[in-house]
Amino acid sequence: MAMPLFGCVSSPKQFAKTDVDRVADLHRREVHASMGRLAEKLYRRNPREWKKGGHASLDAALFQLSDPARHAGPTAAGGLRGTVLLLAGLRDDYPRDRVAAFVGGLSDMLNDAFNGKTEFFILDDLDAQKLHNAARNVEIAAWKLANARRSLPEGDIPVGAPILFSNEMAPVQNLSFEREFGRLVGNLDLLSRIVADKTNRSVVKIVQNLATAAFLPIK
Repeated sequence: MAMPLFGCVSSPKQFAKTDVDRVADLHRREVHASMGRLAEKLYRRNPREWKKGGHASLDAALFQLSDPARHAGPTAAGGLRGTVLLLAGLRDDYPRDRVAAFVGGLSDMLNDAFNGKTEFFILDDLDAQKLHNAARNVEIAAWKLANARRSLPEGDIPVGAPILFSNEMAPVQNLSFEREFGRLVGNLDLLSRIVADKTNRSVVKIVQNLATAAFLPIK
């Protein structure tokens, strides 16, 4: 799911970029890479999910998720997108690929925070508040992923088990999901501060209880 590397500074289009644009390009690539790593980690811990999607392999499922145009649509996601899709994937009764719903929904939200762009130029404006809200939404998504539990069994997975397996403390400690979410939040927060400094606009910081928090608006 890695995005193509951008050209060197001598490329003609680099003259249409400010230093902040180049920094935004870097952070956008890092956010995209984080989503790819999260998707792979979730599929490895929850292989039944990519099989639900009818994929021949984990790699085929990742390829589907790597492009919003491929993971969107009524067939793939039941017509849902963004945080609505993410939450649907954590419900007991969601019949489709839960990893695709969680990662696809989170990717939709992040894509909206970047105004649907993957590369930035002088006339492109990013919104520091959107980026800040996106960082808080990632924190909420991480909490919901870690705490969503089954009230119904599914196959050999019992009641009370996680909807999606992620971090675990035993038998071997695995906190790689927590670290990846932390990296993602850090990237968004740093870029939000850089954009706020550039535009001389302050960011309204909202403190929420993660257990009861609702996703913040992006659009």
